[in-house]
Amino acid sequence: MVVSRMTRVAGWLLAGVVVLLPGAAFAQTAAKPAATAPAEGTRPVVVVETAKGSFEFELYPDDAPTSVNHILALVKRNFYNGQRVHRVEPALIQFGDPKSRDMTKRDQWGQTAGGGSGKPIGVAEISKQYLHVKGAVGLAYAGDATKADSQIYIGKRDLPSLNGKYAVIGKVVSGMDVVEKITVEDVIKRISVK
Repeated sequence: MVVSRMTRVAGWLLAGVVVLLPGAAFAQTAAKPAATAPAEGTRPVVVVETAKGSFEFELYPDDAPTSVNHILALVKRNFYNGQRVHRVEPALIQFGDPKSRDMTKRDQWGQTAGGGSGKPIGVAEISKQYLHVKGAVGLAYAGDATKADSQIYIGKRDLPSLNGKYAVIGKVVSGMDVVEKITVEDVIKRISVK
């Protein structure tokens, strides 16, 4: 029986255990580290100040870099300051429509047309590792995923029906009690990055 040279010198990796063939030489190979999310505390944290109090959410640049960078750029230019929460349901709250600063346009709040920064990025980053659990922060859109832009929603409970359809860009890390008290028309006084 002829045994190939490759078989004699190669080890097999099965379920994390190296198995050597009889007479095989052991060649040590460096294992690739598993891809891991950044450690807690190293991700950007956004602070949202409202009349009802403040809450904070951590962003996930490892899973949704385009969406996170877009939101961070909007926060840094004070895009959200002075806007109102335009949607409140038992399951979620939503904000990020600049028209919400104008009470005479209340019937238009939250609509895709004109309800963003004017630079839609779309939902190209459907979450691979994060689910819509209570406190999940996502990038909203109304009907057309290519129009996702500046509107952000926060789940007040688990929302499994949204998994695979919307980008989870972060999660509330403090002040969930404040999120649950927010009502329509509550003003976002200031949003900043910690």
